[in-house]
Amino acid sequence: MNPLQWTLISLLFFTSAIAQTFKNVDSHPKFPCEPPHFSSYPFCNVSLSIRQRALSIVSLLTLPEKIGQLSNTAASVPRLGIPPYEWWSESLHGIADNGPGVSFNGSISSATSFPQVIVTTASFNRTLWYEIGSAVAVEGRAMYNGGQAGLTFWAPNINVFRDPRWGRGQETPGEDPKVVSEYGVEFVRGFQEIRKKTKVLKRRIGDDEVVVDNRHDDDGDGKLMLSACCKHYTAYDLEKWGNFTRYDFNAVVTEQDMEDTYEPPFQSCIRDGKASCLMCSYNAVNGVPACAREDLLTKARVEWGFKGYITSDCDAVATIFEFQGYTKSPEEAVANAIKAGVDINCGTYLLRHTQSAIEKGKVSEEQVDRALVNLFAVQLRLGLFDGNPREGRYGKLGSSDICSSGHRKLALEAARQGIVLLKNDHKLLPLHKNHVSSLAIIGPMANNISNMGGTYTGKPCQRKTLFTELLKYVKKTSHVSGCSDVSCDSSSGFGEAVAIAKGADFVIVVAGLDLTQETEDKDRVSLSLPGKQRDLVSSIAAVSKKPVILVLTGGGPVDVTFAKTDPRIGSIIWIGYPGETGGQALAEILFGDFNPGGRLPMTWYPESFSKVAMSDMHMRADSSRGYPGRTYRFYTGPQVFKFGTGLSYTKFDYKIISAPVTLSLSKLLPLPSHKRLLLQHGEEQLRYLQLDDLMVNSCESLRFNVRFSVRNTGEMAGSHVLMLFSRMPPVLSGVPEKQLIGFDRVHVRSGETIKTEFVIDPCKQLSVANDVGKRVIPLGNHVLLLGDLQHSLSLEF
Repeated sequence: MNPLQWTLISLLFFTSAIAQTFKNVDSHPKFPCEPPHFSSYPFCNVSLSIRQRALSIVSLLTLPEKIGQLSNTAASVPRLGIPPYEWWSESLHGIADNGPGVSFNGSISSATSFPQVIVTTASFNRTLWYEIGSAVAVEGRAMYNGGQAGLTFWAPNINVFRDPRWGRGQETPGEDPKVVSEYGVEFVRGFQEIRKKTKVLKRRIGDDEVVVDNRHDDDGDGKLMLSACCKHYTAYDLEKWGNFTRYDFNAVVTEQDMEDTYEPPFQSCIRDGKASCLMCSYNAVNGVPACAREDLLTKARVEWGFKGYITSDCDAVATIFEFQGYTKSPEEAVANAIKAGVDINCGTYLLRHTQSAIEKGKVSEEQVDRALVNLFAVQLRLGLFDGNPREGRYGKLGSSDICSSGHRKLALEAARQGIVLLKNDHKLLPLHKNHVSSLAIIGPMANNISNMGGTYTGKPCQRKTLFTELLKYVKKTSHVSGCSDVSCDSSSGFGEAVAIAKGADFVIVVAGLDLTQETEDKDRVSLSLPGKQRDLVSSIAAVSKKPVILVLTGGGPVDVTFAKTDPRIGSIIWIGYPGETGGQALAEILFGDFNPGGRLPMTWYPESFSKVAMSDMHMRADSSRGYPGRTYRFYTGPQVFKFGTGLSYTKFDYKIISAPVTLSLSKLLPLPSHKRLLLQHGEEQLRYLQLDDLMVNSCESLRFNVRFSVRNTGEMAGSHVLMLFSRMPPVLSGVPEKQLIGFDRVHVRSGETIKTEFVIDPCKQLSVANDVGKRVIPLGNHVLLLGDLQHSLSLEF
């Protein structure tokens, strides 16, 4: 049975369930614990702990009522005054109506559409990430108050962008596990409004320094503004490629890659971000469906301290039997998922098969109870059982808080900071509007706003195209598509495009990808520009009076080597999916009202990489089989643009002020361990220390600072992304080519010098996973890389 058939069956059952749920909706209370009739239950007593209240609810439910809670569309329990609840709402980069929990059919008809995640990540600005999470949460809570959204949202997507062809890579924070991890932490903290009292952080957004962080660690009992969900756990990054689909794919992952690539973002999202939801993915991991991997789901709760609910991806419980063929019956699939730790099923599989699974002894009612306690605990933390949740602390949020000027300004700032300048020969940019008599913009995306947001885009507040925004700078701006659409299967429109290019003072060609090329359930098979787009670009470049400006859309890398090396193409700018304010941000950058500072959060590979099997999950290169590895950390082949590439209209110089040259690790181990290691290896052969052998909290004593200065030697102020990499000694197999250990975005005026620093924890930033998945610190000479500067640091024992 294919996914479409399953969807039709699920919809039929879903429609029937909804009809029954809402049959007597007028008699249902508007919220749990509504006085005077439903407020006397123990679970309404706010003086009790969250767990006590959750246990109270579960203890009062019958088995059919319990099973009715196991779907994303949870049924009502009228006799207890509990109304139905929809768990599935979406908020990847703004409130979106992909899930049934969000609707724009009401008094609220739009929400701020921020740039797609891959673009926002290119800013490398943690403050921005936090502020976007917070802004989206305000709009989500306001929509909930208006009856048009839920309180539980399934974002962020924190899978590592492993393969450049992945249709959903655009939804992720890129290919580096550290960056992905930190994006997830900041977004979740901002979204859930988890505060910490330990310290105050000040960061810069644009030209303003603001306090953004005054939070405390959540203990799992604290209140939530909204609930965020880390997805998709784990090793999920294939939609439909060759004979593989996400429903039946078995991701074969080494312990080494699992430890230092696939798991770190989820560990951070849970441990540091305190996410209240975790979503397991469709695919199998090493032969076992992810939603049946009890070891992985238990690890999240026991080792990482996860306190929340675990949901399956939509119909991912069904795939355990229907597509993976892992079990012999639907009942076994349901039992495996519940026993593994899944609390709720997006879809209807648990609704339909849990009763039978219990009757057949596959799973117990007590195991169902455990799932329900987790679900109700999150609802309690959201305030759903504390009186009217549309009153109180967040009750004043409403339509005026959606599409506000502040949120649209934040979306504009995110687009400005995320757009990446990849080429700028002979300082073609910025343009001076007083010197541009006419402008031509060519390409099917130049005057089309429909796909500029990328996947999971709701209804933007305002829709303005790239062409419309450029008209504000140059009144004599003309536009033709050149190609009828992004697929560009025909050259029939080239003649008109060439004609306006010949007559224009400057020419901008917009090429690249849209959602017809890359999206959920659709991977690419090529890294080249679609169809005849390359021919269009070259045709325009051949007749333009001045070098062409090439603007690239899309979330996935494209091989534009031809444009990089062609002197007739003077500048290349990647805008990705820049959201509703992307046109204004691009125009400001083109004409110098904003100095670009974004950096690529993913490697851009040549077309030859398309020969690598997308189904190969190995990160490390393997020369014996001609495998080049993946991402900047392990890839050994040619690159079109490197991870971290990004130009500015000004120039920045670095100087290292201070950094240690040696670091003794002896204090990390108790004295008996010293002797044991020396006896086992000998003083000459001790090449690394295993973190499992170290004393608890000993790493904190070895943190060190790398202090340096940044000088803007150009004529234009600008924000600049600092990236500190390390290259470790090759004392064991699978050591990265280099890895990012620190990043920040700073604003530096022309002629100004600022001083800043990175704080490095050697156990985290200077360690790597060995071939059995244990983290180790290599001994010997580590090289710290900051731009063109190198600093040697010897780790000694």
